[in-house]
Amino acid sequence: MDADNLVRMANRIGDFFAAQPDREEALAGIAEHLKKFWAPRMRADFLAALDADAPALHPLVREAVTAHRAQLAPVARVQG
Repeated sequence: MDADNLVRMANRIGDFFAAQPDREEALAGIAEHLKKFWAPRMRADFLAALDADAPALHPLVREAVTAHRAQLAPVARVQG
């Protein structure tokens, strides 16, 4: 998926959770939303965009992904 589209979608999620009064809950909520509703490939592409310093990423989203990156990284499959 296109990195710009992923960033735009993530920013909408960030806008929604930014209204929460508890910052830690907002960060966890963003990560949980990405984990539940984004396919592993989307998360992998998004993390790659983050690593490439996606310029227009919502600061709350960047913080959430940084804090919860292990939870968001797609699990590698072992081929047998």
